[in-house]
Amino acid sequence: MQSLKKVAIVGRPNVGKSSLFNRLARQRDAITSDMSGTTRDIKRRLVTISENREFEVLDTGGIDYSSELFTKVAEFSLRAAEEADIIIYMVDGKTIPDEKDKELFYKLQEMNKPLALVVNKIDNDKEEERYWEFLEFGADATFPMSVSHNRYFNDFYAWMEEHIPAPEAEDVGLVLEEDEPDPFAQIVEQIHAEYKEEEDNEIRVAIIGRVNTGKSSLLNALLGVERSVVSAVAGTTIDPIDETIEHRDHEVTFIDTAGIRKRSKIVGIEKYALTRTTEMLKKANLVLLVLDSTQQISELDERVAGLIEEYKLACLIVLNKWDIKDDRSYEEVVDDVRDELRFLHYAPFITISAKTGLRVNKILDQIVDIYGRYKRRIPTSELNDTLRAAIRRHHIPSHNGAIVNVKFATQYETKPPKIALITNRPEYLHFSYIRYLSNFFRDKFDFEGVPLDIVARKRGQRFDEEQDYI
Repeated sequence: MQSLKKVAIVGRPNVGKSSLFNRLARQRDAITSDMSGTTRDIKRRLVTISENREFEVLDTGGIDYSSELFTKVAEFSLRAAEEADIIIYMVDGKTIPDEKDKELFYKLQEMNKPLALVVNKIDNDKEEERYWEFLEFGADATFPMSVSHNRYFNDFYAWMEEHIPAPEAEDVGLVLEEDEPDPFAQIVEQIHAEYKEEEDNEIRVAIIGRVNTGKSSLLNALLGVERSVVSAVAGTTIDPIDETIEHRDHEVTFIDTAGIRKRSKIVGIEKYALTRTTEMLKKANLVLLVLDSTQQISELDERVAGLIEEYKLACLIVLNKWDIKDDRSYEEVVDDVRDELRFLHYAPFITISAKTGLRVNKILDQIVDIYGRYKRRIPTSELNDTLRAAIRRHHIPSHNGAIVNVKFATQYETKPPKIALITNRPEYLHFSYIRYLSNFFRDKFDFEGVPLDIVARKRGQRFDEEQDYI
C-alpha cells in the first residue's frame, strides 16, 4: 500500500499560505486575514487532485523571528517542512525579492526534497512582470499565482501531479488517522487571546436604476442629509458619490450611481458617467435596484438589472414613488417586475417613497440581513443532510440509462455562496435538477436576496472552470 505524501506550505507571515491551504482543501478551514501571524499551529487535511491522487497538506504558521513567541511558531513550521515529502514555499509577489525569503528558501533547498517557489498575489497579466524577478532564487520550479483570484493554477497542479503518484487499487478509500494532540496548543491559545479575527462588517451598496427614478432622493433619505444634488431634470448625478454610515455594527458605504440612459442618448460626460457606474459595481457587494413603481418595466430596466446578474451581486428591489396614486395594485406591480426580471427571482421587494420617507428606514435593516446571507457559509454536514433530503424527495434523473449519483456537496466560497456538487457524471446532471436543488437550498437556508452558484464537478476536479449561476 502506498503511503500518503505530505505537502507542507511554508513561508513568511501574510503571503497567502492559509488561502492556498483552503483552496486545496476546498473549504474555509484555516482563518485568513491581512493580520500577520494569524496561523500559529499546524493544520492538516486530506486533499485529492486529478486521477484520485491523494495527499496530506500541512498549513504552517508564518516564519518570523521578531519575538520569542513567533520564533516558536517558526520552529514548528520548519519542523513541518522536515516532516513533509514536498515543500511549497510562498512569497508575496507584490513586493520585490527579499533577502530573508532567499535565506529561508535556500535552507529548505538543503532538505533535498521537491521544492516549489510560489509567487502569490499576481492578480493580473500586468503584475506578472514582477514574477520574473523571483527567478533569481534559482528554484527548480517557480510558479506565479493569485490564490484570491484563482489564477495561474494549471502549471502548479501539473507539477504536483509529477510528485504525487496515482493510487493503486488497494489505496482507494484510504482514510487519514485523526491528528495527534497538538503540542503547540498552549502557545496557540496564548496568541489567540492576544489577537481576534476581524469581522466582515463592511458593506458596499450600489444604488442603480434608470435616470430620474429617485436614486439621489433615496440616498438623501437614507443619510438624512442633502448629500447628492436632487433635481427633476434627468441625469443630474454625473459622478458616483460615496457616503459611509454605521448601522447594526456594520459600515455601509453607499454609491450614488449616475443614472443610466438609452445608449442612443448617452453623449459626452454621461457616457463617462456610465463607465464610472459600471466600474463602481465591480466593487459593490449589494445593489439597491430602484424602479419607478408608476411605470411599466421597460427593456432598459432589464438591461440595468442585467448588470446585477453579470456581477453576481446581492440585491434588494426598491419600488419608489409608492406615494403616487396608481391604478395598479401591489400584486400587479410585483407580477410585472417578476415577469420581466426573471433572473432576479431571488431579490425581495420593498415599496417606499424617497420623497416622503415611507418605509425608507427599513432599507438599512434589509441591507444588513441580505449581506449576512451573502457572506454566509453553510456547514458541510448541514448541506449534505439537506442534499440527501432533496434527493429523497425528487430522485436524480438518469441520462439515457446512465445512472447519475451526487456523492456530496460542499460550499467552497462566499459572496456569493458557491456550492459544488461532487458527482460521477457532472455532464449528465441536468440544469433543471440543479435549479431544483438551488430552490431546495434556498428554502432550507434562507438565501433571499442572494445569487446562488451551484456547479457540478467530478471528485478532484477544480472549481475554477467556466460555470453557471443559479
